Amino acid sequence: MRLGLVTSNFGPKLTIPWEVIHEAEKLGYDSVWTAEAYGNDAIVPLSFIAARTTRIGLGTAIMQMPARTPAMTAMTAMSLDVLSGGRFRLGLGPSGPQVIEGWHGVPYGRPLTRTREYVTIVRKILAREAPLEHKGYHYQIPYTGEGATGLGKPLKSILHGRADIPIYTAAISEPGLECAGEVADGVFPVWMSPTKAATVEGPIARGLAKAGGSKRRADFDLAPFVTVVLGDDLEKCRMPVKGMLALYIGGMGARAKNFYNDYARRLGYEAEAVHIQDLYLAGKKLEAMAAVPDALVDEVALVGPRERIAERIQAWKDSPVDTMLLGTGQVDALRLLAELVL
Repeated sequence: MRLGLVTSNFGPKLTIPWEVIHEAEKLGYDSVWTAEAYGNDAIVPLSFIAARTTRIGLGTAIMQMPARTPAMTAMTAMSLDVLSGGRFRLGLGPSGPQVIEGWHGVPYGRPLTRTREYVTIVRKILAREAPLEHKGYHYQIPYTGEGATGLGKPLKSILHGRADIPIYTAAISEPGLECAGEVADGVFPVWMSPTKAATVEGPIARGLAKAGGSKRRADFDLAPFVTVVLGDDLEKCRMPVKGMLALYIGGMGARAKNFYNDYARRLGYEAEAVHIQDLYLAGKKLEAMAAVPDALVDEVALVGPRERIAERIQAWKDSPVDTMLLGTGQVDALRLLAELVL
């Protein structure tokens, strides 16, 4: 099992946690990943990280697909991959309708259809086997619709990039996980329970079978985010995880369309998910946080004293997880996980 580092840092000031990034590279971590929501983007911080590291893999988890044309994403991926010496991994996701329509001002559309089309287009651009053409629901290249000049023509990338840049997608719904297995090289199921891996493994297997050919599970990277909080006070260590879970389960989406709430229910926390969402949407965020079960925190995160984390890491090592993408700002936690896993 590999270890990666997630460096998401959403807030009014953009900072890069250099101490943990350099420590992760020194310890032999596989990769470091950036993200975006509706503030900082994922690529600019990752470019800074690329310039100040030499070996560690560089990934986006995720770039929002509706925010960029597939060609712009392919251009960005090729550029960063070339300049970093072939270290880039492209992580994509549809985000959600609140962000895509409310921030980017474009239709959310059909997320699975978009994912299939987007990945297909990016792979065509990277391969450079022919000038780019695509006719789909979301993308028509060359564009010939309303407002077109009629002057567009199929083009091939000037830059000769790496054709096999790994492509990951973010997914937690069963159709999304199946789509990832079919079209991508890996998937981020946000958080997951290693003891309930069938929740994600089943749909991935169906997607791999649908892809056919030589695509195998051994070549696919299951890479969940795992928050790590090291400390002697177990309850205190659980609190930031409860805050994150309350936000996602309770408020990351509308009442009738919250993918994370649905995911928590599939993990066996149906009543709790309903209660957390009711509290959060009523403005009772602290109560929602308190309503997150300890058991859920313990399933999806690694929290508490060294001995407890050392004991609980075994479930992850016994699971089909290929890469644990750790969310932590603690150098000691990075060292502990390296000692236990690498």
